[in-house]
Amino acid sequence: MRTKLGILIAGISFFCLAVPAVAHHGFDTEYDANKKVKLPGAVTTIEWMTPHMRVYIDVTYANGNVANWNLELSSPNTVRRQGWGPKDLLAGEIGTLEAYVGKAVETRGALARIAKAETPDKPLFIAGGPETPGFPKQ
Repeated sequence: MRTKLGILIAGISFFCLAVPAVAHHGFDTEYDANKKVKLPGAVTTIEWMTPHMRVYIDVTYANGNVANWNLELSSPNTVRRQGWGPKDLLAGEIGTLEAYVGKAVETRGALARIAKAETPDKPLFIAGGPETPGFPKQ
């Protein structure tokens, strides 16, 4: 009986330790490093949440269709260390974003660069990407 209980506890412990390692994703799992887009649009929402920040923008295509893009950033702590704070980009502002497109959902991406329309040469955020030296290959 003790042996069975010990095996059960060991199995549950192993499962609990393994789940977080499997849950985290690599860049190449979700995004296409060869498909980078430049998106002018209006910011609809910014989520300062861990483990990854998100910026949502409405992009209007040439045919008049509008799509809401979901763009992933690094952690809020990393973004703050780059000098970007919660009041630097607000819902309703127009900006240009560069992102790596999602493999499964085309309106989802990994944000590479973001700049406001009035200051296009001064980006708020520049992420490391596949072309960045030292970027981890998954």
